[in-house]
Amino acid sequence: MIRLGIDLGGTKTEIVALAEDGTELYRHREPSAHDYPGTLTTIAQLVNMAEAELGEKCSLGVGIPGVVSPFTGLVKNGNSVWLHGHPLDKDLGELLDREVRVANDANCFAVSEAVDGAAAGKGFVLGLIIGTGCGAGIAVNGQVHTGGNGIAGEVGHTPLPWMEPEEFRSTKCFCGNYDCIENYISGTGFVRDFNERHPELQVETGQDITALIAENHAGAIATFERYLDRLARSLAQMINIMDPDVIVLGGGMSAVDAIYPELPARVASYVVGRESETPIVKNVHGGSSGVRGAAWLWPL
Repeated sequence: MIRLGIDLGGTKTEIVALAEDGTELYRHREPSAHDYPGTLTTIAQLVNMAEAELGEKCSLGVGIPGVVSPFTGLVKNGNSVWLHGHPLDKDLGELLDREVRVANDANCFAVSEAVDGAAAGKGFVLGLIIGTGCGAGIAVNGQVHTGGNGIAGEVGHTPLPWMEPEEFRSTKCFCGNYDCIENYISGTGFVRDFNERHPELQVETGQDITALIAENHAGAIATFERYLDRLARSLAQMINIMDPDVIVLGGGMSAVDAIYPELPARVASYVVGRESETPIVKNVHGGSSGVRGAAWLWPL
């Protein structure tokens, strides 16, 4: 069976076709529509194009920035707000005459890395995306674990653990709460922390900070030290609660190689019992993990 995966992003909608062994057979992307009827049309067009090229009807999984409520069957909790309140899986199923599986894009990331990525063969995989924001997905035996409320893995909207005095109520999150992990360990949080302390030298990206570190800039080094400690605290809390077999990092901050050598010892210093051998690894599939994971929503 050929599996189609759709990654529904804010700016582009991408499709990939995977063979049984994970070989990529087809890939294409189109600009994302910013309304619900347009989104359905874009996805249908991509599927029809792929199947015309492949010559057969395929399974279909879709990764979205949000979740399908297990209670109402409607999309919620996404930044693509035009999806909210709609039964996306059912509407696509009727339009394309097949069952369509829809999952949160972070869960798709975790599934991708669990099936044939950095966590291949592991039973319980936590995929943590640290980019503009911070989200996570959980894969158990290669399949999405959504939880009873459909929000398993929403670690970005839990408070930063073991906070320092100056960290309390220092940031307000878009979710309405203060001091969410997302505001500290995302790439956005990394930049904010530097800019708040160095108004005379504003930066725009995490790469700007790492470039300053290479120049031995004391403020950039201190910012990175705080970031590592906050990331270690956050990961230790996740291990204390979930104890995954492996944690796979994605998003822009996962590309900062300097975080990996120091994390294991730092994390262990916060984990209960002060010991942890949980591997913390960089993703294999990079920006393709979301779309590949959507295809793998249909298991082998």
